[in-house]
Amino acid sequence: MEFDKVVSERHSVRRFSTKKVDWKDVVEAVDAARLTPLAGNIPTLRFVIVSDRAKIKEISEACQESFVSQAQYIVVVCSVLTQVVRNYDEDGEVYARQQAGAGIQNFLLKLTELGLGSCWIGDFAEEQVKRISHIPEDVNVEAVIPIGYEMPPKAKPRKKFDLDRVMFFDMWGERYMKPLKRVEAI
Repeated sequence: MEFDKVVSERHSVRRFSTKKVDWKDVVEAVDAARLTPLAGNIPTLRFVIVSDRAKIKEISEACQESFVSQAQYIVVVCSVLTQVVRNYDEDGEVYARQQAGAGIQNFLLKLTELGLGSCWIGDFAEEQVKRISHIPEDVNVEAVIPIGYEMPPKAKPRKKFDLDRVMFFDMWGERYMKPLKRVEAI
């Protein structure tokens, strides 16, 4: 699928069908997530792929989102900060969060390319997710991502913001690019 098409087609899915998802597609999406820019070439991301139905139900409860329980898989995206914080002090935490966001976006785009639906969930009971997935205390849970095939949507996806609402030229609030001045040859 062409990049622009993948970007425009990606949306949050909250209704999953019972059609089986090939676990190899989930692994392929994790592989895309790992190929993000790295501060100091220090990988911080880790991924827990959950397929156990009882654990999926528990994680759904930790997210307080019932649709999560319909997913075939859940991927819990985590960050291990130890080395990046050692190298960059408190800025390392910022870099790890940036890396997590970039990795999650790669992951979601790859899932879209593979024809799978997903939803980035950032609000959850972290301690509960850690307990269910046996994630160490010193590891941050960045996101919970349910994965499955999308049920046909009831309504059209929401329209994204227009470009002119999010872009400025040369300074904040300047919506128009000023023409370049011509310099006459001497």
